[in-house]
Amino acid sequence: MTDEKSFWLDSYKDVVKAIHSTLDIREVLGILVGKVVQVMNVKGCSLYLFDPDRRRLELVSSHGLSGKYIGKGPVGADQSIAETLEGKTVLIPDAMKDSRVQYRREAEEEGIYSILSVPLSMKGQVVGALRLYTSEPRNFLKEEIDFIETLAEMGAIAIENARSYESIRKDYEYVLNDLFYFYGYRRSI
Repeated sequence: MTDEKSFWLDSYKDVVKAIHSTLDIREVLGILVGKVVQVMNVKGCSLYLFDPDRRRLELVSSHGLSGKYIGKGPVGADQSIAETLEGKTVLIPDAMKDSRVQYRREAEEEGIYSILSVPLSMKGQVVGALRLYTSEPRNFLKEEIDFIETLAEMGAIAIENARSYESIRKDYEYVLNDLFYFYGYRRSI
């Protein structure tokens, strides 16, 4: 196994361990985007979840990007690499010239040249996007794209695990509150 593939495997293991070690979704996704930046040697990475009611991508985690770029404004699902929400991995070779990039001027100011946008899918439905940003022109190799798509799947699994846990926790609290009420006890928690 080459050193690069060994490094990818170790990074994948780190993400899997993070997913299994905590249900704090922000912590897990923070590890994920940080690992992507490190392993892929890119300028930055962000993870967005799709809000279907507002037709926006909501930033959940990022690494390597400035606060100014992060706060550039709402990311419209239909104005910002919309094909990703159709389940397609999209490479934008020149972010400053491609009309699929909603904030071209801000990308240029941030020093972003290329963008790779990968869908996050749960149960066959796209729920967000993992985006990689480079400061130089870059064509990603097929193996690199496959690796990033695998990490995006792990991110989707982490999100699903956290949502399931939260749902179970709320159901448990509801049942417990009903029992305490039924038996006339006050809960101190």
